[in-house]
Amino acid sequence: MLQPFTCIRLGLCVLGLLGAAAVCYAAELDVQASKVVDHLHVLASFSDDTFPAVTRILFTPMDMEARAYVKSLMTEVGLEIREDAMGNIYGKWQGSDAGLGSVLTGSHCDAIPLAGMYDGTLGVIGALEALAALKRAGFRPRRSLEVVMFTSEEPTRFKLSCVGSRAMAGALAADTLDVKLDENGTSFLEAANAVGYGGASHQAILDSTRTPKGSVDFFVELHIEQGPLLEQENTDIGVVTAIAAPAALEVHFYGDGGHAGAQLMPLR
Repeated sequence: MLQPFTCIRLGLCVLGLLGAAAVCYAAELDVQASKVVDHLHVLASFSDDTFPAVTRILFTPMDMEARAYVKSLMTEVGLEIREDAMGNIYGKWQGSDAGLGSVLTGSHCDAIPLAGMYDGTLGVIGALEALAALKRAGFRPRRSLEVVMFTSEEPTRFKLSCVGSRAMAGALAADTLDVKLDENGTSFLEAANAVGYGGASHQAILDSTRTPKGSVDFFVELHIEQGPLLEQENTDIGVVTAIAAPAALEVHFYGDGGHAGAQLMPLR
C-alpha cells in the first residue's frame, strides 16, 4: 500500500533537484508516487528468491533483466541513455547551458541475498519520477539533470562494495580489481565482458569510467532509512549529516593455541 511519506520524500527529491538546476520555479509538481511503488514491485520480481525477499547479484540474469527494465523507464521519461564500461547506467536530460556541470542523482539496483525491495532502488526509480514530474510541469533545466544507476554497489559477488561509484570518482585501483574473484573463480573483467560491458583490462575499464572533472557539480541521493528513528518520531524525511564507515581488516595472531577454559590469561 502506498504510504504518504513516499509522496513527500519524492516531492522533496524533486525540489532538491530543482534548486540545484535553476533559479526560482513556482509551478506545482505532480509527483506520481503510486507509479514509483508499481515500478519498485516490478523490479522486485527480478530476483533469485521469492517476494518479499530480493536477491539480485551483479551481472547475473536477474541483474541484467533489472537493468533492461531501468533503461526502459529512462526511455519512457525521455532521457538519453549512456552506459560505461563498468556497467554504470546514466539517463540524461540535457540542460540549456552545456558549460555547466550536471546535477546527478540516483543509487543502485543490485541486492544482497534476501534483501528488501527499497534499498537502492528507491533512489533510482524515485529520481526518474522526479525528472518526469519536472517534465510534466514544463520545466526546462539550465543544468543537465542525470539519473545514474551505479553498478555493483553491494559487495556480494566480488567482496568489494561501491565498485561503480569508486571507479567514477577515480578511487579504485586496477590492482584491487585484478585480485578479486567470485566463488567460481571469475574475475570482474570476465564477468563484465560476458554481459557486454568491460574492456581489454581492468585499467582500461577504469580509465574509460572516470568522471571528467567539472562534468558533475551536484549529487543527491534519495534513500530509505535502514533504521527505526524516522518512523518512531513520525518524521517523513531526514537529511543525512554522517554515515557509517565500515572497514575490513585482516588480523594475524601468533602464538600457541589452547582450550579457552584451560589456557590461563598470563600464558596467552
